[in-house]
Amino acid sequence: MKDIHLSKKLLLGFQHVLAMFGATILVPALTGLDPAIALLAAGIGTLLFHSVTKGMVPVFLGSSFAFIGAIYLTLESYGLGTVKGGVIAAGMVYIIMSYVIRLFGVDTVKSFFPPIVTGPIIMVIGLRLSPVAIDNAMYQDNVFSPEFLLVSSIVVLTMIVVSVFAKGFFKLVPILISVIVGYILALALGMVETAEIIRAPWFSFTDEVFIGQITTMPIFNLSGILAIAPIALVVFIEHIGDMTTNGAVVGKDFFKNPGIHRTMLGDGIATAFAGLIGAPANTTYSENTGVLAVTKVYDPSIIRLAAGFAIILSLIGKFGAVVRTIPEPVMGGVSIILFGMIASVGVRILINAQLDFGHSRNLMISALILVLGIGIGDIPIVEGIEISGLAIAALVGIVFNKLLPKEI
Repeated sequence: MKDIHLSKKLLLGFQHVLAMFGATILVPALTGLDPAIALLAAGIGTLLFHSVTKGMVPVFLGSSFAFIGAIYLTLESYGLGTVKGGVIAAGMVYIIMSYVIRLFGVDTVKSFFPPIVTGPIIMVIGLRLSPVAIDNAMYQDNVFSPEFLLVSSIVVLTMIVVSVFAKGFFKLVPILISVIVGYILALALGMVETAEIIRAPWFSFTDEVFIGQITTMPIFNLSGILAIAPIALVVFIEHIGDMTTNGAVVGKDFFKNPGIHRTMLGDGIATAFAGLIGAPANTTYSENTGVLAVTKVYDPSIIRLAAGFAIILSLIGKFGAVVRTIPEPVMGGVSIILFGMIASVGVRILINAQLDFGHSRNLMISALILVLGIGIGDIPIVEGIEISGLAIAALVGIVFNKLLPKEI
């Protein structure tokens, strides 16, 4: 693809910020941490990730949903310092795992994740998120809302029209255009909380709470470490799936170059930094991979621009409030397309691999992954630690792929 002008890169970068913003600030909002600090950690964490991965992987890092329960309970029981220590420890688990991967080699790791495993896993990643998209698009406080449906439908239709029929640069920013159209419509319908924008301070660093949380010292309490750090072992499988998805969208094998051990190391360093300043653990974001799939622009420098935007937004209270007031049906409409794109990438992997589903082995493995991954929610292991249906499905798929004979 030809070089893109800087002004266009800036808009594309901002589109990536819109894709990750809602999920990244939702995690701290649910756990009691500061959303602005989470946004700051996402931006700096993404830049740290890119520095470790040779700047060649178009990945954005944001707050991980897997840690919500553990962080919330640890914060309630032990305080912010212990949460910081636990998240830093989770980052160290990632770092240790990256060296284990490097020791045993990428081919050994990839042998556990052939297309019959990765294809259905990626489909599950997108489809598990579909209820969230539908809920945001159609329901207000669990009650069906015609107004929500109207706004989300306009957003979806706008994205379809721009993606299919637009020419030139406009074809590259369907999400940004859709969000603007949806926001204007929602504003006209009285859905935008303008009072929040008025109340917000101009600069986050003038907020004593913001500064106080950043400067709180980490406490390496064993209870906090045991509650938070082991979740990294579960998220590892999701990381493999996300990096496989990203590589499939871009058309490159990131397992080999820069290496999955480097991407894990990047996750670890970013998560350790997030813990240091009081943000949730970071993880690679499927939302931004969805943006790549829609725009077909894979330049990693655009992701780094998005990281810069995230850092700036975390420090500008007023602008952050504007983005925070994007109504649920607007983001719900965008999510319907983005999450569907992720699932479609999984289908593409199966098609490209030309797998024979007349073979019972392939049929059984994919059936188990799809049903377990979509049907199982989050299962509590011990207090504050849950394992997701996605992780269970991935483990089952990996095990049966190794146990079942390829030829009978």
